[in-house]
This record gives sequence, structure tokens and C-alpha cells, in this order.
Amino acid sequence: MGSALIGLAAAVVGVTGTLIASVLSQRLLARVQAEQFDRQQLSAEAQWRREQEVAELSRRRDGYMQVNASFRRYRTHLMDFLWTIQKGAVTPEARERVEEARRDHHATFAQAQLIASTAVLAELDGMTAALSEVYRRVMSLEEGTPDPDGSFEGLKSDFDRLWERWEGMRATMRTDLGAGSDHDRERRTDSRQLPPPRPGSPERPRAT
Repeated sequence: MGSALIGLAAAVVGVTGTLIASVLSQRLLARVQAEQFDRQQLSAEAQWRREQEVAELSRRRDGYMQVNASFRRYRTHLMDFLWTIQKGAVTPEARERVEEARRDHHATFAQAQLIASTAVLAELDGMTAALSEVYRRVMSLEEGTPDPDGSFEGLKSDFDRLWERWEGMRATMRTDLGAGSDHDRERRTDSRQLPPPRPGSPERPRAT
């Protein structure tokens, strides 16, 4: 009888051990699977964040490029108009070219303001104000009511200051895009001279 009880007890212990081992194995497997799932989730989230950062950087880069292009175009047409005033050859077509460049510039700036960083946004606002003031001064000269310092020579200095402000804005944009300091500045020649006369147009007076 004693041997039978011992055998039964051994059988019970064996079965119990097998059941416990099975339960522990299932729990361990569930834990491993849960940890693996968490790692996959974290990896997917990190990948999504990287993709968002790349997309955001691309949007800002495109916006900044458009702003730079619109600035150059607006500045060029505004300077051309200043020379036209100096020659006394203002036409509706010349004024419309300026207005078209101005509208394009305002639209581009408005779009860039939605994606620009805080530092770049401050530069954009400052540039917008400076351009608006130069535009006002040029048009006042054309209408015959110039500012006290709004002569042709005085307005040429305004364009130099605009260019210097743009260089600061460009450097801020490059930093915002991770390009670092602006060591490759363009030659200052363009910022110190008005553009050459267009083909077929009368020769402009030499800048002093």
C-alpha cells in the first residue's frame, strides 16, 4: 500500500511539474512576444519621425528657395524701374512688371511664413517691411513727391542695404536647414551695382 501511494504521489508531482512548466513556458513566450512587439512599435515610430523630419526639411528648403528667387526678381524689376524713372521713360508696361513681381513676392512670402522656423520668420518679416519701404520710396519718386532723402542716388543706397539684409536672411535659412555658416557668400559685385542695361535699351548712366 505504501509503495502504491508513493507511486501515485510521484505521478501527481510529475503531472503537476509538467503543467507548471507548460504555463511558465507560455508566459515566457508571451513576454518575449510582447517585448518584440514593443521594439517593433518603437522602431516604426522612430522611422515615422525620421520621415516626417525629412519631409519637413524638404518643405522648408523648397519654400526658402522660392523666397530667394522671388526676392531677386522683385529687387531686379524694382531697380529697373528706378532706372526707368531716372531716364524719364516710365510706361504702363514697366510699372506692371514691377507690380507683377511684387505680387509674386508677397504670395511666396505668405507661403514661406507658414513653414519657416522662428528665426527665419523674423528675417522674413524684416525683409518684407524693408522691401515695402523701398517700393514706397521708388513710387513716391516716380509720382513726383519723393522723400527728402529719396533722390535717385539715395535710393541706390537703399538697394545696397536690401542686399545686405538678404545675405543675413540667407545665412539664417542655411543654418535652419543644417547647412552651417555661410562661408560661400556670393561676390558683393552684384550688391554694389545696378544690373546692366537690357539688350536694345539705352545705355544707363554710370553708377557713382
